[in-house]
Amino acid sequence: MWLIVGLGNPGRRYAKTRHNVGFMVVDEIAKRHDIELKTKDAYRIGKGSVEGNDVILLEPLTFMNRSGPAVRKVMAKHGLSPENLTVIHDDIDMETGKLKIRKRGSSGGHKGVESIIESIGSDRFIRVKVGVGRQEGVPVEEYVLGKFRKEETALIKDLLVCAAEAVAVIIHEGADKAMNRFN
Repeated sequence: MWLIVGLGNPGRRYAKTRHNVGFMVVDEIAKRHDIELKTKDAYRIGKGSVEGNDVILLEPLTFMNRSGPAVRKVMAKHGLSPENLTVIHDDIDMETGKLKIRKRGSSGGHKGVESIIESIGSDRFIRVKVGVGRQEGVPVEEYVLGKFRKEETALIKDLLVCAAEAVAVIIHEGADKAMNRFN
């Protein structure tokens, strides 16, 4: 079984912001594979199948920098190890529309990833990093909590589909094949 986690912030205010691209990808996966997400405790969760493999889709609703405890709770409940965890998150150091898959490593300064590493005691999980770019002169927090510009909309729609496909390849064929195909 795989745990697929999309990172974001709860509430309408953040719904279509750059920082919520992880939620958007999980929503795309849920739509493509007919998995219903329900709100429980401090997260949205759904169980289903992707490429013939059992998955749990998770969106922590505790704000980005406190995502780890929800991930730890679901992993413990289902007896999952970090090797069965894939986390999808925004990356400001990548151009908007780019995708990168990593098998392990530091948080790279991403507070949501940092929270997960601290909570589960491991950095040995797959990350699907979705590029949202950066804007000169705009503070990082203000930028990531902003909505995508009109000219980015089509690019982001395509990127959500691509990220959902990358997750399916990770699950079905492994991270190395996904990295070769999508990085």
